[in-house]
Amino acid sequence: MHDFADIWSYLAQGPLLWLTLTLIAYVLADAAAEALGRPPLANTVLMSVVLLGLMLWATGTPYATYFEGAQFVHFLLGPATVSLAIPLHAQGARLKRAVLPVIAGVGTGSLVAVASALAIAKAMGVDMTTLATLAPKSTTAPVAIGIAQSLGGSPTLAAVLVILTGITGALMATPLLNALRLKDWRARGLAVGTAAHGIGTARAFQVHPTAGAFAGIGMGLNAILTALLAPAVLRLFL
Repeated sequence: MHDFADIWSYLAQGPLLWLTLTLIAYVLADAAAEALGRPPLANTVLMSVVLLGLMLWATGTPYATYFEGAQFVHFLLGPATVSLAIPLHAQGARLKRAVLPVIAGVGTGSLVAVASALAIAKAMGVDMTTLATLAPKSTTAPVAIGIAQSLGGSPTLAAVLVILTGITGALMATPLLNALRLKDWRARGLAVGTAAHGIGTARAFQVHPTAGAFAGIGMGLNAILTALLAPAVLRLFL
């Protein structure tokens, strides 16, 4: 046990260990989700976070040490987001036919996402720093961090809130949309992408390719609109 502790202490200082464990956690979580038939509750990201959290807790590893390795995966968020343009291009003709409903839907979704979060938090007596952090919770992490920082919020807390929002949206979207009997894959994808950014978009691709493509549209447009709307809406709660 002493030798193992020494070996672990040595390996834990290198970034490749945590990069490798992150990839292993995702592969195991994805395999478990596949074996279960990919129900909404078997969310790959959620299970990966739980596995890695338990690993960090069990080994007493600080998050900063872990992130030295995980930052390589974090860097790939940008290229992964840009790559959504490929399925979006394939759906170009369908998008052109629905451009006005798409703009109206995402605009309404962005406004409701910001205003509802701020209204609920304000009613609960949340301080202004946290309100500024909550405003961009439904947009993708890099954008949310930038918006929160510009509004005087906490970038770190913003990242956590974005992840929680994405996981919650991915878990709830399919059962909720089924209960609403919404069968148009374009509308379903747009709703998920607007409300739950990248994690919701990944879930939408698992359900249907058209839903995934329109989720990517919703995520991208919501990022732009949130950057424009969040400061104005936040001022209403000052």
